[in-house]
Amino acid sequence: MKELIPGIKVYGGSVDNVKGCTDKVENGDKIALGKDTSILALHTPCHTKGHISFYVTATEGEDPAVFTGDTLFIAGCGKFFEGTAEQMYQSLCVTLGSLPKPTRVYCGHEYTVKNLQFALTVEPDNAKIQQKLSWAQNQRQKGLPTIPSTIAEELETNPFMRADLPEVQERAGCKSPVEALRLIRERKDKWRG
Repeated sequence: MKELIPGIKVYGGSVDNVKGCTDKVENGDKIALGKDTSILALHTPCHTKGHISFYVTATEGEDPAVFTGDTLFIAGCGKFFEGTAEQMYQSLCVTLGSLPKPTRVYCGHEYTVKNLQFALTVEPDNAKIQQKLSWAQNQRQKGLPTIPSTIAEELETNPFMRADLPEVQERAGCKSPVEALRLIRERKDKWRG
């Protein structure tokens, strides 16, 4: 992209040393895009130590958006390559989970169908997961994306963002949200659905 557009600014986290990054950001940094769009850098570590999600707000009347890269996927989360379950819990359930419910979620990969199939192994009676899986399968069969989701939908269908719920903890075999998240991620890492 830098070769195609000389002088373009490429923003990235200050910790990860991403090749091509021209402007490093840290948690809480704000970037203005034109006069109506504001971008807030959110440090969401675990997949990588310095992972940054970008929370975008624009003119009134438009729902905000968050670009989550490899931390939050639709109905899933990234592997814990450089972090811990505690960090992922903080990134998903505290940082991203506290964004306004209508916030649109744009993730880095189209893993939605597989993630929802796995989510049903954690919560087989969750009707919202069943409905979203049916919808996602139809979307993909038509060659259409399943992205974006919303924070509200993720709080209803993403087992990693539901680790606070006693029924999810019970299904994971523990009584702690962080431990539930860790155990569910371990299961997902081995799952071959």
